[in-house]
Amino acid sequence: MSKQQGTLSDEFIAQQRKRLLALRQELLGGEEKTIADERTADEQHGDEAEELEDEAQGMAQNEVNQALHDVFDQRIKDIERALRKIDEGTYGFSDASGEPIPKARLEVAPEAILTVEEQSRREAGRS
Repeated sequence: MSKQQGTLSDEFIAQQRKRLLALRQELLGGEEKTIADERTADEQHGDEAEELEDEAQGMAQNEVNQALHDVFDQRIKDIERALRKIDEGTYGFSDASGEPIPKARLEVAPEAILTVEEQSRREAGRS
C-alpha cells in the first residue's frame, strides 16, 4: 500500500476517477460544441459582406475562444495526468515536489497535480 493509499481511501480515489472521467468528457464535449457553433456561423454568414465592426467582434471572439481552448487543453492534460497518477498509486501527491495535495483541494479540483502554491507559480509563469 502506497503512502497515499493510507491518506486517501480507495472509495475516495474511485470516486475521483469517476469525476475525472466525467469532467474530461464534459470539457471535450464543450470544445466540440464551440467548434461546431463557429462552423455553423461561418456557413450561415460566410458569403455576407462584413462590416468592420463585425470583423472586430469576430476577432475578439476568436481571441476568447483561443483562450478558452488553451485553458481547456491544460485542464484536459491535468485530468489525463491525474488519471495516470491514480493508476500509478501516486494520486494526491504533487508532480513537482512530491508533497501531499490536501484532500479538500482534490475535492474541489480532482485534476489537481500540484499544490496551490505550485499551481500559482505555474500560472504566473504562463502570464
